[in-house]
Amino acid sequence: RMTERRHYRFYGRVQGVGFRYRAQYAASMLGLTGWVCNLYDGSVELEAQGDPQALDKLVDTIAATSHWIMIEHYTCDKAPVDPDERRFRVRDSW
Repeated sequence: RMTERRHYRFYGRVQGVGFRYRAQYAASMLGLTGWVCNLYDGSVELEAQGDPQALDKLVDTIAATSHWIMIEHYTCDKAPVDPDERRFRVRDSW
């Protein structure tokens, strides 16, 4: 089975609205590993890895879990796979 890793940066109403915990929940539901953290500029950084089809659903799944979250835009780039990662975690801010 193919594994892919993606690095995201989210902008909009993404801090103070439970975004990181919703992301952790969505990633766990989709069987993804990785991490998420708040950045000093009000954006949120996230890396996730797993099945590419699950990764394709991640952003919509996060957005669908809360009406408080409003993703105005985001970037997504491929990242190197971490073969030792076993879970998805919320990291401390910057």
